[in-house]
Amino acid sequence: MEAATKLESKLGQWLDAGLIDAATAERIRAFEASPGRGSSLQWPVMLAVSFGGLLITAGVTLFVAAHWATLSPAARFSILLFTVAVFHFGGALLADRVPPLSTTLQGIGTATLGAAIFLAAQIFNLRENWPTGLLLWSLGAAAGYLLLHDWVQATLLALLVPAWLVGQWSVTIQSYRGGKRVLAMGLLLTALTYLSASIGEQKAPARRALVWIGCVAVLPCTALEIVMGLQTGFPRYRAYLPSLPTASLAAGCIVAVLGPLALAWFLRGRAAWINVLWAVWVYGLILAAYYRASFGSKNVGATLALYLLCAAGSVGLVAWGLREHRKERVNLGIAAFAFTVLFFYFDSFMDKLGRSESLLLLGVLCLAGGYGLERTRRRLVARMELRI
Repeated sequence: MEAATKLESKLGQWLDAGLIDAATAERIRAFEASPGRGSSLQWPVMLAVSFGGLLITAGVTLFVAAHWATLSPAARFSILLFTVAVFHFGGALLADRVPPLSTTLQGIGTATLGAAIFLAAQIFNLRENWPTGLLLWSLGAAAGYLLLHDWVQATLLALLVPAWLVGQWSVTIQSYRGGKRVLAMGLLLTALTYLSASIGEQKAPARRALVWIGCVAVLPCTALEIVMGLQTGFPRYRAYLPSLPTASLAAGCIVAVLGPLALAWFLRGRAAWINVLWAVWVYGLILAAYYRASFGSKNVGATLALYLLCAAGSVGLVAWGLREHRKERVNLGIAAFAFTVLFFYFDSFMDKLGRSESLLLLGVLCLAGGYGLERTRRRLVARMELRI
């Protein structure tokens, strides 16, 4: 902001003195505002400040931990308040001078807020519901994002809100059965929503952070949903615990499904109708896993339904990426299809062959399949780049 003000002041003086005309002034403004201006040091600076931020956080944590037992409760609480305040205050002072360092300090301040909340509960022996600490931490991250609008606060908020919901739901269902499927559905839908935060060439830092989170989380969350569906489908599991009350189950389903869809509508507008289709796929996938465990692995129909849904999801990711010009979805779809084929082979064919035959066939499958998938991926990406 300060640099922009100085530039406008200089341009005004040059215009008044007749040194430049209005068209030249506009070209200067466009040049100074161009994305490539000064970007040569962006990655080194970001790496340096990120690594420095991690070291500072680790150092403060180790220092406080080493002297924690010798401090009085008042001293402990004062240190917590000072630690949170000093990082945010330092970030505010450097906001105009060194924006990357300011963003890092503000992020450290929000991260230390979580430690301060849980340590304060320990100091004063508060025995409340532990996910409440995550809720308070999420509120702090939300306040940070509303005030700063930077990608670090958005990332923390995107991680903390699901963590709070997972913690609260885990406490609610700990004595019942049936809630794990809702948890898995909510996580996978949230990951898909984060993955779809950007359409085309949208490059807002907060959206890019959400896309990265979605890229990392989609495949593990898919595996978790399948595992949860299989686990809850075993007859001995269904007889082990009482069913979750209907009201709690309905509330959990509403949050798990409508929450990610509402976020998708906020991020994507009318394009969120595709996320509704993914919600249907997520529900079908966990049902297929549930019935596969209920009927047993020898039931061909249940097994095929599960793997066909996995393959359909992989193809859907590729088509979604082509439609909205997003390479990461194409790459994830290809990787998901490869995992589906491998698991189907291990699950349905490998035990029916001899040891040497199964290994030879697996080697051929990996080599030929990997080559074919990579060629397909490159063609799809090249076709998508031609359309942009």
